[in-house]
Amino acid sequence: MSSVAAAAIDATEVIAVTASVRRFLEDNFLLEARAASLGDSDSFIEHQVLDSTGFMELVAWLEEAYAFKVADDEMLPENLDSLTAVAAYVARKRAAAA
Repeated sequence: MSSVAAAAIDATEVIAVTASVRRFLEDNFLLEARAASLGDSDSFIEHQVLDSTGFMELVAWLEEAYAFKVADDEMLPENLDSLTAVAAYVARKRAAAA
């Protein structure tokens, strides 16, 4: 597979993961009006989307939905503090497992 094809697959996966995580947040944490205003790169902490318990719920959901373990040292804002960050993190984890 060419690197262009691999990049396209990764981009497609990132879009799908972003949509899936958004649905999870909408179903569990956000009222409809807040869900519509949450941008892909908006911080979950700064926009008060998740608290510490919410992050643990997100981690548990990611582990179940995507069949990988989130290590303690991976529970960082750069991996889990926005839709963009979560989608990129999931893509990296899945690529490493492949």
